[in-house]
Amino acid sequence: MSDRILVLNCGSSSVKYRLYDGEEVRDKGTVERIGEPGGGPVDHESAVREIIDRLDLGGLTGVGHRVVHGGRKFSEPVLIDDAVIAAIEDLVPLAPLHNPANLAGIRVAREALPGIPQTAVFDTAFHHTLPEAAATYAIDRDTAERWGIRRYGFHGTSHAYVSRRTAELLDRPYAELNTITLHLGNGASACAVRGGRSVATSMGMSPLEGLVMGTRSGDLDPTVIFHLRREAGMGVDEIDDLLNHRSGLLGLTGVNDMREVLARRDAGDPAAALAFDVYRRRITGYVGAYYALLGRLDAVTFTAGVGEHAAPVRAASLAGLERLGISVDPVRNDGSGDRVISPDGAEVAVCVVNTDEEREIARETRKVLASRG
Repeated sequence: MSDRILVLNCGSSSVKYRLYDGEEVRDKGTVERIGEPGGGPVDHESAVREIIDRLDLGGLTGVGHRVVHGGRKFSEPVLIDDAVIAAIEDLVPLAPLHNPANLAGIRVAREALPGIPQTAVFDTAFHHTLPEAAATYAIDRDTAERWGIRRYGFHGTSHAYVSRRTAELLDRPYAELNTITLHLGNGASACAVRGGRSVATSMGMSPLEGLVMGTRSGDLDPTVIFHLRREAGMGVDEIDDLLNHRSGLLGLTGVNDMREVLARRDAGDPAAALAFDVYRRRITGYVGAYYALLGRLDAVTFTAGVGEHAAPVRAASLAGLERLGISVDPVRNDGSGDRVISPDGAEVAVCVVNTDEEREIARETRKVLASRG
């Protein structure tokens, strides 16, 4: 009999769930607009109870929970107990928008499903292989150590799944493949993966650093923060809200959906055209930098909502890199599904892979349960 795994992925305002019988998805869905006026459930606890109540969970063998921030403590998935919950609570200051939602899902599932082993799978765990030179910020060492200031990286389950799937797509050994994975959704990050190990990633201490995103600024001169505080009189919380919720594509165009940005650009909107150029230019820069860090590059893979569906973004982000062996075939770029979109014989394969973070969480949960004997 195959294992039966429930995966709960609690975001800041939604809960995505998958119920697996072995590799087969038996049930799935997303509860959205949590806590919004006139929206869905009032809180994450209610959303998770609603999911558990409606599912047929007979024969359930385990529950896998996505947890965004594992800090330096959690380098791999773990079986959840009271000590693990306490440690995740201690990390809330590093992920105040996400870890509380993750904890809510854990608490409700443990209460509703007593006796069922449950695991925490951390977004940050895949990036524990970062070299110290990649994880260390050049600030006072004692201050950084005291307050946990370093690069942690995020979207780890996606980068792990997508880089492994790229090796399968190319029929290459995962341990021998050098890949740059580009997770482009409302949140976005780049990752350099050498032989299945993350060696560089664009998100840092928080998911704010790196690429331009739907509502987040990405890379920014820290002086902007000081300037807004001193000259504009803005408070810390107001600046935090600006950079996390009112920047990125939304700040530049008034919308955070790349489909709308592309439509406005095609209609001649100069703000949308500029936003598109800022967005793709940042990606191009990270691809070039990570190529240099890897030394040899076998594949660039796009994933997540924008990465999987926006052909113009893929083409523009890699334009001009032909001398590095990177190019996109326009016909293949307009296709769908997991595929190679570079020309035949290209030195570097360019791929599109549909990410499946829930399947990766289920996979990691099985590993934890198997290790219990």
